[in-house]
Amino acid sequence: MIKHQITYSNPLSHFVDITIIIPENSQQELYLQLPAWRPGRYELQHFAQKLRGVTATANGLAIPVRKVTKDRWLVQTGGEGTVEMRYSFYARQMDGGGSWLDEEQLYLNGINCLMAVEGREQEPQQLQLAIPANWQIACGLPETDRHTLQAENYDQLVDSPLIASATLRKETYTVANIPFHIWIQGNCQPDWERIKRDFQAFTREQLEVFGEFPVADYHYLNEILPYRFYHGVEHFNSTVITLGPGELLMTPALYKEFLGVSSHELFHTWNVKQIRPKEMLPYDFTRENYFRTGYVAEGITTYYGDYMLARSGVFTAAQYFEELNTTLQRYFADHSYNNLSVADSSFDLWLDGYKPGIPDRKVSIYIKGALTALLLDLQLRRTTNNEASLDTVMRQLWENFGKQPTGYTEQDYEQLVLRIGGEAFKAYFDNHINGTAPIEAVLDEALRYVGCTLQAEENDLLSERLFGFKIIADAQTAKVTAIAPNSPASVALSTEDELIAVNGRKIEQNLQPLLLDIDLSQGIELALFRNKQLRHVQLQPSPQTYYTRYSIAKRTNASDNEKQNFKLWLKQEF
Repeated sequence: MIKHQITYSNPLSHFVDITIIIPENSQQELYLQLPAWRPGRYELQHFAQKLRGVTATANGLAIPVRKVTKDRWLVQTGGEGTVEMRYSFYARQMDGGGSWLDEEQLYLNGINCLMAVEGREQEPQQLQLAIPANWQIACGLPETDRHTLQAENYDQLVDSPLIASATLRKETYTVANIPFHIWIQGNCQPDWERIKRDFQAFTREQLEVFGEFPVADYHYLNEILPYRFYHGVEHFNSTVITLGPGELLMTPALYKEFLGVSSHELFHTWNVKQIRPKEMLPYDFTRENYFRTGYVAEGITTYYGDYMLARSGVFTAAQYFEELNTTLQRYFADHSYNNLSVADSSFDLWLDGYKPGIPDRKVSIYIKGALTALLLDLQLRRTTNNEASLDTVMRQLWENFGKQPTGYTEQDYEQLVLRIGGEAFKAYFDNHINGTAPIEAVLDEALRYVGCTLQAEENDLLSERLFGFKIIADAQTAKVTAIAPNSPASVALSTEDELIAVNGRKIEQNLQPLLLDIDLSQGIELALFRNKQLRHVQLQPSPQTYYTRYSIAKRTNASDNEKQNFKLWLKQEF
């Protein structure tokens, strides 16, 4: 058994001291590998940047250790039977995928800091924590002894984050005799009865989709923070959610986010933790694991996260439509959908998927993935007269690729949809998954099956609608942040331009009121700084408008059949 020991001397330094005890060694040379990335965020993060003082000993004496790549070490053991590796890790990243140490808690993601002993990853792993006696541990791993956790293998060890403190709170609810533990670390006043009732409802609905749960128990590890934050990461039988500010937890706006991220992360227990792209089975933590099905792993999960809240009655239909409309606004906020498909954007997660990137280059697999999941769900219902839906696809993925961890390819997923819906669905993949065809008309048509429509509304902001540019303004500047292709602004403005006046009037967070007072048919003159140089440019409005806003709404003329389809889809009256 490989043992990992966690100690620290000064919590305010944020340094955790780690010892790895490797018994029964028979190798002259041992290689130890620290992960370069973590599941749930598909980019290289180079955790080795946060390590210092890597040494090795045997029988109390130092033995040679040498770094051979950015995150791999070679230990010359001399054939010694027991080897110890020691180093310190800087734990000062408070988000769903980081680690944190201070005087009040230890929050640890093992993927950040625990090395694998190459060739012995499948052996049992033990994690011993030297923490105050009165501290509890919240973790998906079993506690076999006081402050000692046990994992079946290395993957389970690093896929089981923990929070240890004296101030943890926990409530438990059950669905289908499975315990679900809600842990909270941080200052807040949770309405436990409401939380458990709502969590139980969406959990029950998710279990209905798949028919069973992949693991024996589940842990929501919540870091409730004193400042605005939102992040969640999925794990084998747990999730870490970082959310704030804590005093607003039960207010409608933040509680809605709490429910949404919790439902999303729970759905990942099936979709990606068990139903996994073949390219990541098993995970290779040393390098990029390229895959083109992020629209399944993350997009479908994003769709189901809020959809399950509506289907379980936790959200009203109106609340659910608010979330869908937010997704639409994010999708149409720029013109990336014209340039890179959601499948290609999945592949490029490893390149720049979590950065803004250059203008209009890539779509979000979360946003477009959710919209294409909605489209597929409604199209399947319409084509099969409600005999099949996206639920059918997910159940088959679970049966074929999740129960037995074989992993699916993009061809497997496409063929499954074609078997359920028919060959006509090849156009769905050609146009909206592997292509960049407009989604508006087909989504409106699909929504009509459930008595709804995709509404297009002109943008209220004149700078965006008539001239095609967006700004962000504060007390000092109004800076251009985005420009619509082929708009009047596209030949006159550049991103990062600092606008200072319109028609000779100073701009002071008042561009819209100023434009409302101008005869825009005559065009406008903007004074601006570009690269610290003063410029004046002319803009003439065109007959075309830009940055149209889209929303989903019920149709007033929906038929009785369409209203019934709505009820079958959302489990709510029209």
